[in-house]
Amino acid sequence: HGRDVAALSTVRESIERSGGRAIQVLADTTKFDEIEAMRRQIERELGPIEILVANAGGSYSPPGPLEDTTEEGWHASVESNLTATFLTIKSILPGMKERKAGNIITISSSAGRRPHPRSPIPYAAAKAGIQILTQDLAAQVGPYGIRVNCIAPETILTDRNKERIPETQRQMLIEAHPIRRLGMPEDVARAALFLASDEAGWITGIVLDVAGGATMV
Repeated sequence: HGRDVAALSTVRESIERSGGRAIQVLADTTKFDEIEAMRRQIERELGPIEILVANAGGSYSPPGPLEDTTEEGWHASVESNLTATFLTIKSILPGMKERKAGNIITISSSAGRRPHPRSPIPYAAAKAGIQILTQDLAAQVGPYGIRVNCIAPETILTDRNKERIPETQRQMLIEAHPIRRLGMPEDVARAALFLASDEAGWITGIVLDVAGGATMV
């Protein structure tokens, strides 16, 4: 939810109504000191972080010719996706290594899985970088009992995308998926729950396409 305080409050309240414990903390995930402060607050109030879902990101450069891409757009896309993922993991990892247990789930995108002439290149490159970061890290930290996996969603009908994608374009996107619908946030959440569970205890270093079959056509 980025810095949407109201949306964060809604999620927290939903968790609490279900009997869980939750806190909401705002941080700029491109700044390591803010991530460290967030981690310390979480550990102080909720205990050690056993599962990390690194979900920060966004696209800050529109589709178009590479030569028209601004340096600002490039850096913003890379920092908010790849750098934010790296810094968040960097903060959480020492504790997981010390406990010899942990579960890290990164969020990439189908844009990083296959080339497309209309893809925003900075965003796609950053998301592809998250995938190899995930796999290299999985190989590195497996001996510590830490699993690292990646989810690569296609178009997800979030509240933001409901506002951004007109109905006519939605229909075109639906027809591009063998499973004739767009993804919902719950589809990604269920994939993350599986990867975080004991049922996935012997799975590490994978990129799981949550894409309605779109990445195979």
